[in-house]
Amino acid sequence: MDKDESGRGSGRSFRPVVKSFALVVLGAGIATAGSQALNALVQPSTNAPVTDALWDNGFLGRQDGSAQNRPAQNNDPQPQGSGTPLAIAPSVSNPNAIADIVRQVGPAVVRIDAARTVQSNVPPMFQDPRLRQFFGNNQPNSRGEQVQRGVGSGFITSADGQIITNAHVVAGADEVQVTLKDGRSFTGRVMGADEVTDVAVIKIEASDLPTVALSNSDQIQPGEWAIAIGNPLGLDSTVTAGIVSATGRSSRDVGIPDKRVDFIQTDAAINPGNSGGPLLNLSGEVIGVNTAIIQGAQGIGFAIPINTVQRISSQLIETGRVEHAYLGIQMVNLTPELKQNINSDPNRPFSVEAESGVLIGRVMPNSPAAQGGLRDGDIILAIEGQPVTESAAVQQAVERSSVGQNLSLTLRRDGREQTISVRPGNLPTQ
Repeated sequence: MDKDESGRGSGRSFRPVVKSFALVVLGAGIATAGSQALNALVQPSTNAPVTDALWDNGFLGRQDGSAQNRPAQNNDPQPQGSGTPLAIAPSVSNPNAIADIVRQVGPAVVRIDAARTVQSNVPPMFQDPRLRQFFGNNQPNSRGEQVQRGVGSGFITSADGQIITNAHVVAGADEVQVTLKDGRSFTGRVMGADEVTDVAVIKIEASDLPTVALSNSDQIQPGEWAIAIGNPLGLDSTVTAGIVSATGRSSRDVGIPDKRVDFIQTDAAINPGNSGGPLLNLSGEVIGVNTAIIQGAQGIGFAIPINTVQRISSQLIETGRVEHAYLGIQMVNLTPELKQNINSDPNRPFSVEAESGVLIGRVMPNSPAAQGGLRDGDIILAIEGQPVTESAAVQQAVERSSVGQNLSLTLRRDGREQTISVRPGNLPTQ
C-alpha cells in the first residue's frame, strides 16, 4: 500500500505477483492505477493499464460559468435508522422497501460542485487582447488560467450542516457549492481532507437539516443488500441497488496502494459522480462511502467502510488533519516459493528459515522502524501480543496505533523469537 509501512522498491530480485488494476476514483474523481507500494516488498507492475488523470471525469475543461446546479425534487422527511445488523431481501409484503429507504435518506444526500483554477499553457500569440474581436468569449485566458469543474456527492451527518464526501471530490477546490435535494444551495467550507483514506468533511451554514443514520460496518457480510444514492455523471438523486460482494478488500488488492483503506466491494451500479455518496443497508443506514470503480469492469465498485470514515472525520472536524502511524518497512507474506528464491540468491544479505509469516524485506533508512532496531529479514509474528500472518494485518495494527506511542512487535530473527518496541512516527507527506 503506497504510503504504508514501507518505502520505495529495493530493486531486489524476489518479486511475488501483485495485482494492479486501472481504477477510476469517482466523483470529481481521478483515474489512476496501481503505483509504487510502500508496504509491499515489490511494486505493482509498471505495465499495468494506466488511464489519464481526470479531475472531474467528463466535466474537465469546462470554462467558468458553464456548470449548472440541478435542483432536485421532493422535500422528504428526515431519515430514521433502526439498527438492524443484517440486511435481508425486501419481503413480498413490502416490495417498495428500497423506495421507502430512498424517501427517508434521499433528502440528506447532496450534490457537490467543486471548481478549481489551474494554470494552462497559452501560446503568446493568443494572449493579445486585440484577438478578442475574433474569438469573443472563447479567447484563451491571457493569464494562462483555466477553471475546471467537477461534480460529486455527499451526505449530511449533522443538522447544523456537516457533510461527508471524498477528499478527491474537493481536492484543490477554490469553490465548493452544495445543493440539497429540495433545491437549496449553499457555499461549502472544507473543514479538512485526508488523502490517505480519501475522506473529507464539508461544512455549510444551515440548521434543521435532514441527516443520515450510520451503521456498524464491521458487522456487514457479503450477500447483504446495498443501495447507492448519488449524482453519477451529474444525474442528480440517482438510486441503484445490489449486494455487498466482499469486504476487507485492501487498497493494494483494488489497485490504489496509496490509500489506507480496507474497502467494501459492491455490485450496486456506481459511476463518476457517485463519489462521496452513501452506500446503505436495508435499514436505511450508511455502511460506506462510494469512492472507486475498476475501469472497464462491470459490477465492481468500492466503498470506504463507515467505521473508518467516522474515525477519520472526527479527527478532521477536531483538528483539520489526520495523523497516520508509520513504521517505514517493506513487507511481504512469506511463502515456501519466496523462501526458496531468497535462500538461493547468493547476493541476498539474509536467509529465511521460517515457512510462513510476514517478512520484512527492507527497513527504510532513518525511519521509526530503523530507530527501533528492526532489520531486513526479520519475520513479524505478533503485534501487541496478537498473532499476525499477513502484511495487511500488520498494516491494520499499525494504523490503529498512536504516533509516538510504543508498539510491541514479536519477531523471529536468526532462528529465535524476540520482542522489540518501536515508536511509530507520522506518515510523511510526499
